[in-house]
Amino acid sequence: MKNRFWILLLPALMAQITFSQSEGLTSSPYSLYGLGTINQTSIGISNGLGHSGIGLKQETGINNLNPANFALVPQNSFFYDIGIKGELNHYNNRGDGESKTTLNFSNLAFAFRITEGLGAGVTMIPYSDVGYSLLGLSSNIEGSNESFESNVYGLGGLSDLSINLGYSLTESLRLGFTGSFLFGNIEETESFVISRSYLELTETTNYSGFRIGFGTHWDIGQNITLGGVLKLPVTLNGNLTRTVAKILDGEEIVVVDAEADNDVSDFKLPMELGFGISARLKDSFTLTADYRKSFWDATHQSEHIGTYTDQDTYAFGLQYLNNQRAYKYWKRIGYRAGFNYDNGYLALNNQKIDGYTFTAGLGLPIGVFSNSMINLSYGYSSKGYVQNILVREKYHTLTVNLSLEDLWFKKRKIN
Repeated sequence: MKNRFWILLLPALMAQITFSQSEGLTSSPYSLYGLGTINQTSIGISNGLGHSGIGLKQETGINNLNPANFALVPQNSFFYDIGIKGELNHYNNRGDGESKTTLNFSNLAFAFRITEGLGAGVTMIPYSDVGYSLLGLSSNIEGSNESFESNVYGLGGLSDLSINLGYSLTESLRLGFTGSFLFGNIEETESFVISRSYLELTETTNYSGFRIGFGTHWDIGQNITLGGVLKLPVTLNGNLTRTVAKILDGEEIVVVDAEADNDVSDFKLPMELGFGISARLKDSFTLTADYRKSFWDATHQSEHIGTYTDQDTYAFGLQYLNNQRAYKYWKRIGYRAGFNYDNGYLALNNQKIDGYTFTAGLGLPIGVFSNSMINLSYGYSSKGYVQNILVREKYHTLTVNLSLEDLWFKKRKIN
């Protein structure tokens, strides 16, 4: 009965995460460009390890950074991971500053073993987030000396629904495959007030596409694991719907009702390549290090005032876990810290928008003989510059992941 409950609950949670994209998962001004800000939030323990884990060998939870790790799901185990993410953003330019908060789901995932050496899983995470507002934009009325002000709001983002397979070729070598369906929409609303008239223009751009990726894990001895991932480039199909409404003397008049525009450009995602290593030191320490490169130059895309350039990301993490099966509770707690540096994929006025993140985390176990755990992580990040039109963004992130293990098809010793 318990297992059936989870099977019924998971589709509802997935629908909730998809719906929550329309409510905004970010308030970053840099989400104005392209598909919005690319999400770095991972699943389980990786959030506390600087979002590293390509080479992390994890047998007690879900590692979505490398599909090869799904081969390690233990027999009779069924893993669930549900995440919530909150952000406090503060950004400022030369003249002003502002703070905003957001709270929403960050992920949903589950994994299970199919047969000896073969595991599978499904993950659902936000791929990109959009949530910006531009207030009091002043424009001149053509043919006159008068001007008007407008407000622009952007909301939405893309979701990533992935099916993952991991297979053990040998005890030390594992391969992985992932197929990702990317979908979502970005809605931009611009409102004008001219004399006694109010005009509102809403443009909704829908994107969708399918992406393929691969991963590998190779154990070197008992304590070192190397990992590699590859995501192939993909073109997301885009279509735009435009609605224009006018309010005059309190009466609303629909000027254009859901007009489709087939001229909207598709969006290209680049090939991504990543390498990682994890090393176990003195039984209690685990060190992780990742390098990822996204080949944005090959997409030949640009914004109004910027271009997409190749991106390099470096991530490091360290975990201390005394004994996961110890009798004393404090010895079963995992302590984590990490660092992440991203040199940016967007250059505005020839200035790349880079950023860094410091993370810390705790793994609080639930029960002695179960792999269930509450993973808490905190991150402090900085992004951008106070220069010309650029904005420096500083934000605090708190992520809570409920990582659960359920045992299926295990014969009871006592009825």
